[in-house]
Amino acid sequence: MPYDDGPASGEEAIAITECRMVLEGLCAAKAAARATDAQLAELAALGEAMAEAVAAGEPLTYSTINHELHARIRDISGQRPAVELLERLNAQLVRHRFQLALRPGRPQRSLGEHLALIEAIRARDPEAAQAAAHAHLAGVIDALGR
Repeated sequence: MPYDDGPASGEEAIAITECRMVLEGLCAAKAAARATDAQLAELAALGEAMAEAVAAGEPLTYSTINHELHARIRDISGQRPAVELLERLNAQLVRHRFQLALRPGRPQRSLGEHLALIEAIRARDPEAAQAAAHAHLAGVIDALGR
């Protein structure tokens, strides 16, 4: 029974992440268009916390902050249907999220992708934010495929 609420296989995780790419890109673009100054500062603080976790060699802390960052971007977007779909998709990927966080070098690569996403949103550039979200999730798909 593929795509039920249970854990996804590797192949399913890639397919789910391809769907996430579209939805996360939409949420990033909407967040860039509607974020308040306070919300932008919060995203910047999350980026700094992610960088600190990578520097300290704390992949599980990084993974937790990563999840929080994506949740905040979704909240800021105000795109309720996309957020609901993403929550359903993400519930199937929990195991893969932690496996990726523990892969040597993955948090360092992912950090740059996330910081680019944060900067695009902070620049209030919906197209760049969408492209950064797509680039990040393409990196996730690449890592899942290994």
